[in-house]
Amino acid sequence: MGATGKQPEWLDDAVFYEIYPQSFLDSNSDGIGDINGITQKLDYIKELGCNAIWINPCFTSPFGDAGYDVEDYYSVAPRYGTNEDLARLFAEAHQREMHVLLDLVPGHTAVTHKWFKESMKAQKNEYTDRYIWTDSVWEEPQGMGCIRGISDRDGACVVNFFSHQPALNYGYYEQKCPWQQSMDDEGPKATLEAMKDVMRFWLKMGCDGFRVDMAGSLVKNDPEGKGNILLWQNIRTFLNEEFPKAAMVSEWGEPDKSLQGGFHMDFLLHFGPSHYNDLFRCEEPFFSSRGKGDISAFVEKYRENYEKSERKGLICIPSGNHDMDRLARTIKGDELKIAFAFLLSMPGAPFIYYGDEIGMRYVEGLTSVEGGYNRTGSRSPMQWNDGLNAGFSTAAAEKLYIAQDSVADRPTVFAQMEDKNSLYHEIQKLIKIRRAHPALLNKGEIEFVYAKKDTYPFAYVRSSGDERILVVLNPSDKKVSFPYEGVLGENIYQFGRDVTGDGTTVNVDARTAAFITLN
Repeated sequence: MGATGKQPEWLDDAVFYEIYPQSFLDSNSDGIGDINGITQKLDYIKELGCNAIWINPCFTSPFGDAGYDVEDYYSVAPRYGTNEDLARLFAEAHQREMHVLLDLVPGHTAVTHKWFKESMKAQKNEYTDRYIWTDSVWEEPQGMGCIRGISDRDGACVVNFFSHQPALNYGYYEQKCPWQQSMDDEGPKATLEAMKDVMRFWLKMGCDGFRVDMAGSLVKNDPEGKGNILLWQNIRTFLNEEFPKAAMVSEWGEPDKSLQGGFHMDFLLHFGPSHYNDLFRCEEPFFSSRGKGDISAFVEKYRENYEKSERKGLICIPSGNHDMDRLARTIKGDELKIAFAFLLSMPGAPFIYYGDEIGMRYVEGLTSVEGGYNRTGSRSPMQWNDGLNAGFSTAAAEKLYIAQDSVADRPTVFAQMEDKNSLYHEIQKLIKIRRAHPALLNKGEIEFVYAKKDTYPFAYVRSSGDERILVVLNPSDKKVSFPYEGVLGENIYQFGRDVTGDGTTVNVDARTAAFITLN
């Protein structure tokens, strides 16, 4: 299995809140959210029930891809504040028994990074092999985009995502061209050590770990992921020695591989084979009251990954993130509450995307901002209250990072906190119940009881030690039933109407979710 890391204890009951820093709270009236704005709202995040935060990239950047194009890994982007501001955020979070993950982007940089500027030079230097270059400007890397014709150096440089994000060189697992270096060559080894130095810097400052962007993409020509697993095992050994409490969460989407690599948790991705979008973001989502969705393919894939990852509660299911449509674009009202009953009763650490707790909407028809394109509508500024710019900023509206939802009834934190039946309060209640029951926590086991094709409801049992809890979810507008042999105990959570059982069948009213102890 290679190097593994003991999971930090705080991850056992972690509920994460994802913050897109430029859209959360602007503390200095420039129209862009910042680090001090996050610090000001730590008590709000804690009151919701979240005890951990993931901050999207906040490093110096030309912002061609909203900060996922890093220009300097060692400095906070001036628009967000200073390194001192970030150190203070870590300290303030720790005082509240909260933890903070930074977003590490190890696969590529901005073209403005000093490493890339040196790498472009025709004369050999210590950064010549920091990126992946072909031997000739006329030779394109097969199956990958490239940058070429911009430097004295002869060669085309592989890109990792957008055409302005040159790929850092960690080597090729299978080498098919002379310019493809092995993982053991000096250039790839130096790149890996440079990334360890970046991690060291922020961990020493007080960061609690990293969410790693595109974690499975570093070693190239690696069809089975073996090279990337080896690379992350190397990093895991370094962390075990120097920072054993650092948490590592991967954007990989293949939990069996990320676990072998020493990650503690992996994200369920909204693309690829996970069927995550079947739940919330498709023509007929499972969590729609129309009752035309299908949960079965999602469950089948989840079960497969759960077994592969040794039933360790490794798979994190987010409410959404900066890369996908807002949850409230396709499901609304009570549907959102039942969706959160699911999200907050599954294994793995839940991740709540800022604003999803109040049902913030996808803002339609926006022009792309900083490489957002169709994702821009999910990145609009947080809506705190009914004041100027919904309490996000005291700048003029045209200066805001992204235009806000302008609809008169847009949800706000203030309104939702005032309304005891709001989505905000439902999520707050669900997190409290999750924390009170070991079976519902991140490592509690799961057994799917009822997940039939094109059928409702969805039911599963969470367990830990002697505690067993049946979770029943019926977002549809029809009363349904399913076969279940067993005596139902106490309802520890109820939304909607009744769930009843006679020892052989469980009946579930429309638009209902319940957590029931089992005797």
